[in-house]
Amino acid sequence: MRVLVIGSGAREHALCTALAADPSVELLVCAPGNAGIAAVAQIEPVKPTDPYAVAALARQVDAELVIIGPEAPLMAGVADMVREEGIPVFGPDAAAARIEGSKSFAKAVMSAARVPTAESRTCDDGPQVEAALDLFGAPYVVKADGLAAGKGVVVTDDRAVALAHAADCGRVVIEEFLDGPEVSLFVITDGVTAVPLLPAQDFKRLGDGDEGPNTGGMGAYTPLSWLPGGCVDEVMRAVVHPTLKDLASRGTPFVGVLYVGLAITSRGPRVIEFNARFGDPETQVVLAMLETPLSGLLHAAATGALAAHAPLTWREGSAITVVMASAGYPGTPRTGDVITGADQPGVLHAATARNDAGELVTSGGRVLSVTAVGADLPEARAAAYTKLDSISFDGAQYRTDIAAKAEAQEISV
Repeated sequence: MRVLVIGSGAREHALCTALAADPSVELLVCAPGNAGIAAVAQIEPVKPTDPYAVAALARQVDAELVIIGPEAPLMAGVADMVREEGIPVFGPDAAAARIEGSKSFAKAVMSAARVPTAESRTCDDGPQVEAALDLFGAPYVVKADGLAAGKGVVVTDDRAVALAHAADCGRVVIEEFLDGPEVSLFVITDGVTAVPLLPAQDFKRLGDGDEGPNTGGMGAYTPLSWLPGGCVDEVMRAVVHPTLKDLASRGTPFVGVLYVGLAITSRGPRVIEFNARFGDPETQVVLAMLETPLSGLLHAAATGALAAHAPLTWREGSAITVVMASAGYPGTPRTGDVITGADQPGVLHAATARNDAGELVTSGGRVLSVTAVGADLPEARAAAYTKLDSISFDGAQYRTDIAAKAEAQEISV
């Protein structure tokens, strides 16, 4: 199979690593890729949000499957354009991708599908924001209505901070706070059939102990030994299938991966958000555990043949990833710092490049995802942090407590 992957982050590096190990993949191309992906795939400098350029590249390389990683190309209609060329695409059309691109649209879908989620209000001005904050009380949950690269959400007890975030965002969705640990569930779907992957947990705050600003994600692990039995089945029944049915009824069937962000509350699972693509950094650990060849699974979803696909198989043990971020992240990241030690298995590149001297350097906020698999979570954690200790660049930021509570069995629901 000839496969084209769109994107340039650690998520795409994880996808390309899995595809490169898949014996049925005869050509692997990534656009625009990064310095790490270049080791496993042919790199093409195409703007990922340009539907015409991506479709032209897909024709040029005779792609038999196009996999779209990030949300921005989906919202830009890249999947629509490639499908018009008759090429199978793993990723939803722009209309269906609104489930991520508009929080208010997602809430409308959840309401129509009777999906369990937080009560919310969509607000367009200051008085509406004030009223919603009064209604739900602290902790205040304020979400930008549009795409925000995983950083558009503020959860705070400080009303002034909530008001300031709402003012910065313009249109926002304000919700009641959901108690309980968070879970990320990826569901592969062709619009009708849906297959869940292993649930994972990620860590959004920059610092240890969930302190500091929100980020795109500083680490993740899977599986979740503390998750109640039957939870995934319940989410598929009460959330995924009703949501897919509602989207199809709107004339916007969803093909790709539906990311279900959940809070496991005292009242059961509640949806925090939907995304229209694989999450980062959860993809790095979920794919590290998947034994089923990736190309066949995603091609089956892209071509409406998922019902005929064999059941998924998984490795024993656990996987963890720890994100190394640049100085200044999640604000303005410093770039150009030389990286050493990153050329080793399990180190997935997110924002790396080569300078004029050929050295590997930082090129953005989240730089590397240091990933390891072990027989159990303690072994995986130890391996990841040992690997991380051998990697360096000036100003590197990372958390030292990824999955620590799970290892200590301090999570309960």
